[in-house]
Amino acid sequence: MEPHRLLESLVEKKFISGQVADQLLSRSEAEIEDILEILEEEFGLDRRQVLETYAFSYGMDYVDLEGFEPDDELLGLLDSSTAQQYFIFPYEQQAGHLKLAVAEPPDLRMVDDLEAILEMPVECSLTDPQLLEELVSSHYGTTLADIESILAELGGDDLIQVEDSAGEADVAELEEQAEEAPVIKLVNMIIMEAVQEGASDIHIEPLEGKLLVRYRIDGVLHKAHEPPKKLQGAVISRIKIMSEMDIAERRTPQDGRIKLKMMGREFDFRVSCLPGIYGESVVLRILDKESVKIGLENLGFLPDNKAIFNQLIRRPNGIILVTGPTGSGKTTTLYSALRELNTPDRKLITIEDPVEYQLDGINQMQVNNEIGLDFSFGLSRLLRQSPDIILVGEIRDYETAETAIRAALTGHLVFSTLHTNDAPSAVNRLIDLGLNPYLISSAVQAIMAQRLVRTICKQCKTEYKPEIDYIRQVGFPEEAVEEFTFYQGAGCEECNMTGYSGRAAIFEMMTSTEEIKQLIMEGCSTAELREAAIDNGMRTLRRDGFIKVMLGQTTLMEIARVTQAHGTTAAI
Repeated sequence: MEPHRLLESLVEKKFISGQVADQLLSRSEAEIEDILEILEEEFGLDRRQVLETYAFSYGMDYVDLEGFEPDDELLGLLDSSTAQQYFIFPYEQQAGHLKLAVAEPPDLRMVDDLEAILEMPVECSLTDPQLLEELVSSHYGTTLADIESILAELGGDDLIQVEDSAGEADVAELEEQAEEAPVIKLVNMIIMEAVQEGASDIHIEPLEGKLLVRYRIDGVLHKAHEPPKKLQGAVISRIKIMSEMDIAERRTPQDGRIKLKMMGREFDFRVSCLPGIYGESVVLRILDKESVKIGLENLGFLPDNKAIFNQLIRRPNGIILVTGPTGSGKTTTLYSALRELNTPDRKLITIEDPVEYQLDGINQMQVNNEIGLDFSFGLSRLLRQSPDIILVGEIRDYETAETAIRAALTGHLVFSTLHTNDAPSAVNRLIDLGLNPYLISSAVQAIMAQRLVRTICKQCKTEYKPEIDYIRQVGFPEEAVEEFTFYQGAGCEECNMTGYSGRAAIFEMMTSTEEIKQLIMEGCSTAELREAAIDNGMRTLRRDGFIKVMLGQTTLMEIARVTQAHGTTAAI
């Protein structure tokens, strides 16, 4: 339900003024339940009347499901996963039509999908979101239907044809198969299962003789399903259609995006399609705004690093770089810094590829290479907007790096990211791009590397004693071994027998002291820079991780998995 549209409809009907509507949006941060509650409690508006007005603005009927008790035959028309995913409830069947209650107006794609799945025309009526949630939960439960049973069903389905030996199939036939109910249902359920399990990515990988589905959970890939190979063309075509890719193009990589509303929540999926020798591989990156905890308090800084970072982001100018591989939490860190600095007296602008999450009160621009809007061009133009703080999604080339450095030297605070393994390596990366070491030493205020490590499952957390040889191998200080207790997860149903549940960040923060600036200007090696940074108080990623091991948050094995050792085993 769109808060802006709801309030607009109330203003049109003169239930509230435009000024009140603006105030409500600001107070509620656009959460629809907050708005309905305020309208009811403070303005005396009847909840049903408000929702009826909203439905009328879309030309829809409103249905009151208070006390509604459906019969088993009606309930049986809809399966559990479809009801949960689309957040719908059947309340009447009439003349071959199924009437469904929804919490918000459906789009055409949703109606087409439902009619294909249910094999009958559907009509949607708006209802109270709270009542709808209660009905879906009580009558369709919270468990996902068994995907394997659907796969077994599809295994004998003659409608789905195998591609020819060259991996080719008729485009019209593929498009037709992608719109068939079993394929729609299978893809929907894979996506929903991945979301429910907290996955960050869905990998659909064609291999020789099979099709593999894997989910990345807490940074690690887990095998989920192995659909019949003959479904490959239809499943991948379905995803390409959903993400508005060209299903006829199978020779070059493609990127797309899917926006879905499931279980009453909105999800974005960034989709990448890559050709391979056994067919196209597809990866869906799940972007769930509600699951991202943006804010410095949620980043997992140890107290000393948090104090340093707090000071750094409040400097009037300069550039602060965050480094690490894809999926290491760089975007969350930068968004948290922006949220901290987002006040009425500052102008904040970002240029990103893509804009992953929309931030209130911040101007966000998305790269579009098709029209020549890359990081370099966009950054040079946004400087004309007189910003105070700038976020450049990633520094990839000399032009972007040079413009960002110049901006930092002319009174702007600039945040950006680089793909390097640690903080000291970022300096040589900038030099490799062609930047003058003098400019780097003058503009860079700090470089922070980060990783995400899996945290021990609280349900099966147990004590253990690691082997002394392993302690030495990973570089953990031997003198500290007897001072505290090591923990690991034994494995349970809550964590899918992995021993881990959730993730936390570890950091490596190199600030630009006078010594560091001098070494950068002299063009010193990464090893020399790292040694000087440690002497100046930098704690490496591995040592920051060791402290989280000592705090009982993660394991030595996990820290060793995501970091590399440098130097000797100095005290933590």
